This record gives sequence, structure tokens and C-alpha cells, in this order.
Amino acid sequence: MIQRIGDRRAPAQAVPLPPSLELDACYGYCEALCHARHHNFPVASIFARSHLRKHIWAMFAFARVADDFADEAAYEGRRTRELDRWEELLHETYYGKAPDHPVFIALADTIKRFSLPIVEFTQLMSGFRTDLEVRRYATWNELRSYTRQAAEPVGHVLLYIGGYRAPELHAYADDLSSGLAMARLIQDMPADWARGRVYIPAEDLRHFGVTEADIASRRATPQVGALVRYLVARTRALLERGRPLPELVSADLAVELALMWHGGGRILDKIAAAGPDLFARRPRLGRADKALVVSRAVAWRGETLAPRAIALLRRTFGG
Repeated sequence: MIQRIGDRRAPAQAVPLPPSLELDACYGYCEALCHARHHNFPVASIFARSHLRKHIWAMFAFARVADDFADEAAYEGRRTRELDRWEELLHETYYGKAPDHPVFIALADTIKRFSLPIVEFTQLMSGFRTDLEVRRYATWNELRSYTRQAAEPVGHVLLYIGGYRAPELHAYADDLSSGLAMARLIQDMPADWARGRVYIPAEDLRHFGVTEADIASRRATPQVGALVRYLVARTRALLERGRPLPELVSADLAVELALMWHGGGRILDKIAAAGPDLFARRPRLGRADKALVVSRAVAWRGETLAPRAIALLRRTFGG
């Protein structure tokens, strides 16, 4: 019996449960969950080696469902209960009870195959719980403490799946993961305010003379423009700290990581272009932007696209 955890969703976001709990079907369900969410970079793209791709789906699907518990309106009034049950299933998966949810069936296989430690997954859960408990951040250091839980474990698990456990690589992954998270938080400032959350540190708002009333009314002011320039510059610095990572791993993950880096950089370009209008219009990557991200990531590593990959890119981005 498939446990129906996380399946009460808005119709536009619904992902049907698989017809069976066979392993391949469960991985397929994880893939569908990943594709149902818009990202600034591809998740488990065609450039990740095929033997790793389904395991990346399992990791992102676990995080995707937990993130929805913390954010989606369908879970209002029961967010803590759903997160508690999701974490209970995680512990059962690690400590011997056979899972009966498709995400955890796939994840259990991935955990076993790559000897993944539980700590990264419990840290992610702590990050999602923080979203329910903390609505404002006073300082940059407080916000970084949040991304260390809510974002950086994803980079660790991705490296584990690729077979990389060197601490120096994880340090680069931390900066890349936090940089991507910060870019998304800047991108989503008005939407997060509507959820009752402000992730931009109060010290930064105060320094540049921007108020929550400016966010609420979607004002475009020189002060907002100055704040956006600063936020973009600081986030670019994080991405630059993570830049060496794609050059230090082999082809199995290199282009995938380069896609993340260039995707983060491109959305920062769009945020910078919005400037003082950031609160009024959400920056997003269009097809041309995504095609540029792919071309830059592939060129960075000097990869040659197979004909199948070229055909897929044409269908996805046009041309």
C-alpha cells in the first residue's frame, strides 16, 4: 500500500503516484517530482552520467516533498505533522524498516548504493523546520546558518553520489549551494513576503533604507536598486568561491555542476537587470537564457554534445 504522503497538491502541481512500488517506477516518480518544479538550472540533466541520474532524482525528490510541506498552501495547518512523518520515514529507511513510499524506496536504494550518511538528510529537515519557526533574519550570519542547513547538504549528497568525499571539494560545494540558495531567495522576495517570510537580513534592509512596506507595495526606488546591487554582488562572491568545483571533478558530474554555477550566475544577471523593479516583476530564465547556460557549461568543460543531446536541446529550447 503506497502511503499518500505529499499527494494532496494543487492540480497544476499534482504528480500521480506510480502504479506499483517496483524500483524503476519509484525512480520514475522521483524524476516526475523533479521536473514538476521550475529550477534555475537542470536537475539530473542529460549531462550527468546515466548511472548517476536516477540517484540525483531520488535526492532532489526527497527535498522537494519536504520543501512543499513547508511552503505549499495545501499543507497549511498540518505542516509540522507532515514534516514529522517525513522524517520518521527517513529514520525507518535508514534503520531497517522496508519503506512503502515511492520516494523512500528509491532513496533507500541510493543510500545503500553510495553509503550516504543520514546527517545531510536530517540537516535538510532542520532547514525546512526553520521555515516554519523563523520568519526574519537579523544578520547575514544568521541567514548563512539557515542555508547551511537548507541548501549545503544537497551539495554534499551530490558529491557523495559522484564518489567525492574530500573535505576541500565539500567546501567548494557549500559555497556553490549557498550561492544558489541566496540567488533564489533574492529572486523570490515578494512571494516569500506573501508567505510571511523575509530572508533578506534586517541589517541590509536598514542599511539601504528599504522597508517591508516597500516589498509589500512592490515599490521601485533608488534605495531598492542599491540593495539589489549589493545582494547580487555578495551572492556572486559566494558563487565565485564555489567556481573551482566543476574543474575538480570528472566528467560524470562536471557539466552538471557547471550548469548549476552558470544557472546561478544567469539568474543574478536577470536580478541585476531588474534592479529597483525587483519587487514588481519576478526575474526568471527563459528558453534563450537556459540555452545560454547550457552552452556555457558545456564549453567550460570542453565537452562534445552527442547527436541525441543536441536533438533534445533543440526540442527544449527551440532552434
